[in-house]
Amino acid sequence: MIKKVQRRFRTVFLTGFLVTLPIALTFFILNFLFSNLDALSPIFTHWLILAGAPLPEGYRIPFLGVIMTFVIVFFIGALTTNIFGKKLLHLWETIVEKIPFVRRVYKGTKQVVSSFTSVDTKSFTKVVIIEFPRKGLHAIAFVTGKTRGELKNLTSENHINIFVPTTPNPTSGFIIFVDPSEVIELDMTIEEGIKYVVSGGLVTPEDAHKLIEEANG
Repeated sequence: MIKKVQRRFRTVFLTGFLVTLPIALTFFILNFLFSNLDALSPIFTHWLILAGAPLPEGYRIPFLGVIMTFVIVFFIGALTTNIFGKKLLHLWETIVEKIPFVRRVYKGTKQVVSSFTSVDTKSFTKVVIIEFPRKGLHAIAFVTGKTRGELKNLTSENHINIFVPTTPNPTSGFIIFVDPSEVIELDMTIEEGIKYVVSGGLVTPEDAHKLIEEANG
């Protein structure tokens, strides 16, 4: 009885932690960004004064730094979506590649940003469980479509592509090709499946949880 209560308490606490952490981090990051970006307001205000704006010297327009930063980011985005901008970006990355310490920081930051934007849930069609990495063990996975081309010829006519994600980063994982009879389809949505993987199994729809328990015997 005590162990059951402890296990329930731990589950509830960890679930609350996983819900609270993103909220706290979002607040912290936004507060940090707005505080630091708004510190640029006097600089941009001074530029306006130099450009002839009828403002007294030393005046500060609130949130001008934030607004101008968003304008600059938008301009950079517009620039890098055309051929000339892409060439400039390639030139920048070529220069960065030649700077030992800076290239590691740049590459690492770029990989982190890419990991947040590379999970395309539209590529997944179903959430399933499959015996992986060996018989007797089960893993949650996503169906991405039917096996085609050379892989279809080397495997089977009716094999499907399965993506088995890693926890807590669902952007990495394994691609395997299996017969549809070897997978168990779940009722959870793709979004619920992603949350299940990221949370390490703590955020689990009840129906899916029962199916997973049944699969485990």
